[in-house]
Amino acid sequence: MIKKVRKKGPVWAHFIIVDKSNNSHPPVQCKYCSKKYQRAVPERMQVHLDKCPKAPIIAKSQSGKQPVIDDFNDRMSEDDQNANVLSSQHFFHRLQPPFKLQNSEEINMQTDYSDQTESHTNIYHLGYCYQHGIGIERNETRAFQLYKEAAENGHINSKYNLGRCYQHGIGIEKNEIKAFELFKEAAQKGHVTSIYELGKCHQDGIGIEINKIKAIEFYEKSAEKGHITSTYELGKCFKYGIGTEINDIKAFEFYKEAAQKGHITSIYELGECFKYGIGTEINEIKAFKFYKEAAQKGHIISIYELGKCFKYGIGTEINDIKAFEFYKEAAQKSHITSIYELGECYQYGIGTERDETKAFELYNEADKLGGFESLYKLGECYQYGIGIEKNEIKAFEYYKLAANLDDSESGSK
Repeated sequence: MIKKVRKKGPVWAHFIIVDKSNNSHPPVQCKYCSKKYQRAVPERMQVHLDKCPKAPIIAKSQSGKQPVIDDFNDRMSEDDQNANVLSSQHFFHRLQPPFKLQNSEEINMQTDYSDQTESHTNIYHLGYCYQHGIGIERNETRAFQLYKEAAENGHINSKYNLGRCYQHGIGIEKNEIKAFELFKEAAQKGHVTSIYELGKCHQDGIGIEINKIKAIEFYEKSAEKGHITSTYELGKCFKYGIGTEINDIKAFEFYKEAAQKGHITSIYELGECFKYGIGTEINEIKAFKFYKEAAQKGHIISIYELGKCFKYGIGTEINDIKAFEFYKEAAQKSHITSIYELGECYQYGIGTERDETKAFELYNEADKLGGFESLYKLGECYQYGIGIEKNEIKAFEYYKLAANLDDSESGSK
């Protein structure tokens, strides 16, 4: 029987494997600092990257994993957004299905308008279509060419998108220095999201040396112009002391401001503030309310937090059935700790019928995904035959892994 090798997630790209053995959890070291782990656990590795001051933004878990309001329109100034809505309506109205553009059709679309600014905006939109496969086969190289053409003629949004292409290697070889230069050019012309991007560049060392003081200055500039994600970033800066002294009250205020504008992760952060008394008095009822609001918008960690609230009676009455339902919902979205919690629900009959076999399967699933808290549970299952045949040798192996993990964690503190 051929053993199926599970594909490693993107977090592994940011760590050096110290011992290149067949071990699925080998010793690793962060590429950006000296942090080492004796046993590679993706969840823990990602937590480290999110906190590592030297890790680049692409290594962090914000945008692709949680539905933060930081989409296409949030990456533009209010004026750009308004202009984009109008030109998009005019542009996409022309693209009735079936839509299969050839080069000659592109030329007609680019030169159909006598107004040069509108023409460059249409080239920009055409690039956007190619980048995202809207009405035509996705072609990032063509998208890059179109953004470049419009940018060279002074189209600001295209300069920004060209910077993104260089930053992430979209249709062109990655070049963070060029990305920084393009963000700087667009920012000097008032492009709000480019001002924000300069903040990220200075914070994470993208095309420029790390300078967290400058980072917060750029976040402040873009936040003043209404950039929601910058307001959220200011909250993080004051919460964790990035480029400034820790100030829980200011962190709370910025999270609150961003949350009022619909920023989902900020709504979750308000829940955290009220739960732990960060910049405000502890109020578990309000914490529950904000977790619920963020969860309704799809925020996975908030769904998990609702499970905890119902399990332990945080801001609401204990309700094991609802706790089970929320853990299950988050687990279905691959939230590792929720998979573990779901295992406990099945093991002890919390909100569902007791099913030790299912519990073991979930602990095992969580472990394979990097859930280090499952190691002890798996040892327990093998020792006492919970959901699996007793095997004291395997029990010892899992207990040893859990103990080594605890030792490495305490040694790193």
